[in-house]
Amino acid sequence: MRNITVAHSPDADDIFMYYAVKFGWVGLKNVNFNNIALDIETLNQKALQNIYDITAISFGLYPKIRDEYALLRTAVSFGEGYGPKIVKLKDKKLKRNFRVALSGEHTTNALLFKIAYPDARIVYKNFLEIEDSVLSGEVDAGVLIHESILDFSDRLEVERELWDIWRELCKEDLPLPLGGMGIRRSIPLNQAIEYEEALTKAVKVAHTHQESLSKMLLERNLIRVDSETLTKYLELYANDKSITMDNLQYNAIDKLFELGYDNGFYDTKLMVRDFLIPTQYEKLRNS
Repeated sequence: MRNITVAHSPDADDIFMYYAVKFGWVGLKNVNFNNIALDIETLNQKALQNIYDITAISFGLYPKIRDEYALLRTAVSFGEGYGPKIVKLKDKKLKRNFRVALSGEHTTNALLFKIAYPDARIVYKNFLEIEDSVLSGEVDAGVLIHESILDFSDRLEVERELWDIWRELCKEDLPLPLGGMGIRRSIPLNQAIEYEEALTKAVKVAHTHQESLSKMLLERNLIRVDSETLTKYLELYANDKSITMDNLQYNAIDKLFELGYDNGFYDTKLMVRDFLIPTQYEKLRNS
């Protein structure tokens, strides 16, 4: 048996997309998929160390791990008219160099935030701690991600949506790339293709059987939200566009990489299609 570690975040969309594998609905003969759940910035840091076979990452990190990981086409999260939110106490005026809490140095929201607010003073915190940091006055503002965007204190107000920053920066009608999955390049190509196919099927099965899978997750207390919030959150980040990336999503990631390069965050400008698993290999090998 081959043991393959799949690392994902503990937020509802990642758990939902993976658990069709965990519950045995989808799998591969002679392969054990072993999962581990960690917050997204920890996963980003682990990816920089090349720790896990397959791992969730922020798209904003990818150019820094391109030599060690290829990108999967599946289990992706994009925002379309929504995304992370910059929040502050109501009626608080933010100065040019306001102090802000972000969920991690390598997250996509951190990249866009730094481009939009170059003078802000940044501290990094676990995303579950950001709301309290703003409420306590430890920071002037914070960027909420994951389920936090749906339910936060009424003492807070949204200063700006990351979606609006994205649209202003990219100047095109493109979805906001947030997170995806990377796979180690050291894995033999024929096996990598099999793993991508299995995980793609898992995301598709999860989406098709959303009601049944959601019920199982809720009954087992595997997620942090209630039924109503879960349904709403999955509509945002684990929908039919999470199954396999399309050309519009590829173009959006290319634009993100271009913005990062133009603003000095990357050493080269990447085109995402060059960093996907070359699935044509199987056709050539069997022809």
